[in-house]
Formats: sequence, structure tokens, C-alpha cells
Amino acid sequence: MDKYEVLKKYFGYDTFREGQEELIDALLGGRDVFGIMPTGAGKSLCYQVPALLMDGITLVVSPLISLMKDQVGTLNQAGIHAAYLNSSLSMGQYRKALGLAKEGRYKIIYVAPERLLTEDFLDFALGADISMLTVDEAHCVSQWGQDFRPSYLKIVDFIRQLTVRPVLAAFTATATRAVREDVVAALDLTEPVLVTTGFDRKNLFYKVSTPKDKFAAVMEYVTEHPTESGIIYCLARKTVEEVCEKLKLHGVSATRYHAGLSDAERRKNQDDFLYDAAPVMVATNAFGMGIDKSNVRFVIHYNMPKNIESYYQEAGRAGRDGEESNCILLYAPQDVRTNQFLIDQESEHDAFTEEERRVIKERDRDRLKQMTFYCTTNSCLRDFVLRYFGEYTAGYCGKCSNCLTEFVDINITEAAQTVIECVKSSGQRFGMTVIADTVRGSGSAKLKQNGMADNSCFGRLSDMPMYRIRQVMQFLSGSGYVLVTDDQYPVVKLTEKSAEVFGEGPVLMKAAKEQKHRATKPGQDTAKVQEDLQDTDYGLFEELRKVRLEIARKERIPPYIVFSDKSLRHMSSKKPQTKEEFLEINGVGENKCMKYGGIFLDAIAKWKKGL
Repeated sequence: MDKYEVLKKYFGYDTFREGQEELIDALLGGRDVFGIMPTGAGKSLCYQVPALLMDGITLVVSPLISLMKDQVGTLNQAGIHAAYLNSSLSMGQYRKALGLAKEGRYKIIYVAPERLLTEDFLDFALGADISMLTVDEAHCVSQWGQDFRPSYLKIVDFIRQLTVRPVLAAFTATATRAVREDVVAALDLTEPVLVTTGFDRKNLFYKVSTPKDKFAAVMEYVTEHPTESGIIYCLARKTVEEVCEKLKLHGVSATRYHAGLSDAERRKNQDDFLYDAAPVMVATNAFGMGIDKSNVRFVIHYNMPKNIESYYQEAGRAGRDGEESNCILLYAPQDVRTNQFLIDQESEHDAFTEEERRVIKERDRDRLKQMTFYCTTNSCLRDFVLRYFGEYTAGYCGKCSNCLTEFVDINITEAAQTVIECVKSSGQRFGMTVIADTVRGSGSAKLKQNGMADNSCFGRLSDMPMYRIRQVMQFLSGSGYVLVTDDQYPVVKLTEKSAEVFGEGPVLMKAAKEQKHRATKPGQDTAKVQEDLQDTDYGLFEELRKVRLEIARKERIPPYIVFSDKSLRHMSSKKPQTKEEFLEINGVGENKCMKYGGIFLDAIAKWKKGL
């Protein structure tokens, strides 16, 4: 077989996506590769296809049990022999799996990095024909990445003990330039073929809002999308508990996930979500890495994450099947202070020196600042994220809340001058809250105690609402007119640019204009989806979902592993009548056609007969 035959036979696709073929060809040619591809771009195919064409075994180093379990389940469903070796297996199961691996039963073996240098695994590896070693979530090897794992540093030590060095492949969805350089060095990649397909996920709609009542906003969204599956991320375990409980009281099938739950409950709740028994998951950031659930239609951040990398990765769990999905961030200024506290309180890693810890905290605070700018910008949200990762666009995407909001330029010269003057006259000693309260003329006792009630700027902006004063201050910070320090108690400082607000030209800031008609957002309602997929028979689609669920329950696997929503939509549009036609459906390979083709063809025939 060649790569195209493997792609069709096992995975059911006729063509490769952007970047996949270049990486596959490089691996088959014996070259190391480094693929940087967004979630849902098909990174796994880039090493799974060549793994089936190479003579020996492919080892995939993966950071999470859930990721391994999901990938192996999907491969086995496609008729590919694969296994995983991690702490979820009992000693008996582990030894049995290792024994079968020694017999050459598996083409692809997923392994936790902690297992690489154990005596049992090394004994197996030194006697095995290992053609390729793939490092998934490769950013975990970088000390400057957001998910650094010291266990990933063992990978190079493992490779150096092998008699023959296999070809190396590294993949990640999130990597700034510094992280990319660190990954290449840390994994000792030899002149790797670097493929970056871009960070843009065109099927995702981005929105930032600042609701007075966050739960009411969540409830409104979930009520409008009763059949959709989604994730709601919260910063604290307590918030997870509160939001989940409220949702259930309102009749929403929701479950929860955080580090405070027992292993058994986390597994059960995760399975309930994967199997659509509880389509809404409320969780901390402990949930999601490696979860390959393709039909997640929305990701709501109840609180602001601490950096763009985490936000991009978590939001990217929506729409893995390429269907229109929503990424909504509910922002509140308190989120900034909470994240600052978490950064300061995070446990120090033994792997770092004192100087490295200082640099990492400094970088974490800078990342938080960029995340805050994202939440307060009036510019294109997609463009903001892409620029952060080094990609540049026209600055208008038409698929984010900012691009669909009409903005007007407002003159904030007087307000900007007042803020700058207040910062200067107070000796640059206070944070944004004190400055804002002072210019607004707050009656706070704190202002009397620190002397700001007597400041010459006190009350000068009393006619301006507090939300607008905060917007002005965020604009001044984001535009470099002032600097907010990264100290434990951040204070506002002047910059070289501060004097420019007193220049001849006006200081203009974009502000949202009240709209008479709000544009419909992709993925917001069923009517919009039907417009995008005019040929889809939604009655048949729902019927096929029931068939899929019945199979999934019988086989005890998540429904999306049977077929993705995209495949079901294609079936309900094309209405195949023969197995040859069924094989033409997106995502249907030979193994799945043999296994499920008759069941789905019967369901389609019955549906057509009943019309």
C-alpha cells in the first residue's frame, strides 16, 4: 500500500489536509519533523499513516492517559493494532501488553514519558525494531512553555540508549518562537522539516463579553443550544461546583471535573461527557488535554485564563470536526487579580534554579498582561491571537464579536490627561483601582487614608461612568501610555509615551456603538447551521445520531468514535444506498464500513421508505 491507500482504507479520507503530506513524506524519507498545527488539523494522521508503512514499531510519547486511551480506541476501531502503556493499567495488564508488544502485535504503542526509562520498558525497547518515535504535545518539553513537564526531559535520555536512533517526530498546537527553538534543542531534532500550517481555526467564532451576571449569561446560552455539547471552564474548584450545581437545578445535563474529585469520580464524569450522558462539562483547566471529542460545539470560559496559550488550547477543543462552533470568554477585572495571585502562589518546581523561577514568573505575568489586553481590546479577536503567535492578518475576520460590533472613535483626550496627571501627582505609587476611584471622586475611606481624596485630580471625571474610566485606563495601558508593573501589588507608572496625551492631536479610542441590528453569529442557532448545510436532511441526521448512540452504548465507546457528526451530516445529505456509496462518505474507512455499513444503510433505507 502507499500513503493514499492507507489514508482511504483505515481513515476514510480521499485527500490529505494542509501540511500533512509534507510531514508524512519527510518521515517516510527518514527525516526528523516538527509539526505545529492547530487542534483539529489532523496532527495524529501525520505519524499514524507513516507508522503503518514503516517496517518497525512507532512509539508515541503522550502526556495524558485520556489522550492515549482515546487515540488507541480510535485506531482499534479503524482496524489498526495499537496499545498504550501507562499507570492506568494494573501490573498484570501492563506485563501482558508489554509481552504482546514484544511479539510484534502492535504497530503503534502510546507510552507515558515516565515509563521510558523503567527497566521493563527499556528491556523491551532495546530488543524492538523502533522505526519512529513521536512526541505529542511537544511544547511540554520546553521550560518556557505553559505546560512544562520535567518527565519530558527523559525522552532524549531514552533515545540515546537505543542501539539505532529512530526517526523523530514532534507535534504541538501551541508554540511561540521561543518555545519552538526550545523544543528543537531539548529533543535534539536533527535538521527537522518544520511545518507550520497556521494557528487560524476558521470554523471557530470568538467572543468576549463582560456580563454583570456570568451564570445568567451561561444559562441563556445553554438554553438556546439545548442539544449541543460544550465545556465551561472555571478558575477555581469552588466555582466549578457552584456552576455545575446551578445548571443541574435548571434541568441541564451537566457534570464536573477538577483535581479535588476522586480518580473514580473524575473517570465517571469524563465518560459521561464523552458518551453524551452529560453533554455539558464544567471543569478547571485540569480537564481537556487529550480529549478528542469531535462534537464539542461551544467552549465558555467563565473566568479569564492566565495566558493566550492556555486560552487558545482550551478554546480549540470546540469544533474539532470542522463544524461551526463558539468560543466565549466571560471577562471580569477580578479575574486578573485572581490569576496574579495564582502565579505568585504556584508551587516552585525543583527542576528550576532560582534565576529560572524568577524569569518564569516574569514571563507568566507578561502573558497575563497579554491575556488581559485580549479581553479588553476593541480590535479583531482572531487577529490578536494570531499576532501573538507570529501570524499577521488584515485585522478583520468577520467571525468574532468585535468584528461584528460597530465601533466609533471617541475623543478621550481630557480623560487620558487626567489619568496621567493623577498618576504623576500621586508619585506613581498606586494601582489602577485607586487611580480610577480618585478621578471618579469615590467616597472610599481608603482614599482618605492614603491622601488621594485631596489629590488635585479627585472627582475631575465624576461625570464619566466607572466602566468607561476603566476602558480608558486599559486603553492607555495597552497602547503604552502607562505601564502597569508586574509586582505582587501592581502600580501604574508613566512611560516615555505618557507626555504624548498632552500633544496637539486628540487621543482617540474605539468604543462600541449601539447597534440596531446584530449580525447572526456562525453556530448560534439551528437556522444558521441549516443555511450552511442546505442539503442536510436534519430529520435523518437525528435518526442516525440515535443509531450511533445505540451502537456506542452496546460497544461501550464514545459515540464520536463510531462516526463524527460531520460523517453523519454527510450521510444524511448523500443518503448512500450501497456499501460502495457508503465508502464515499467522509470519515468512512474499510473497517468501519464492514462493521457499521449495514446498520447505517438499513437506517437510511427505512428513513427514505417512511417519507
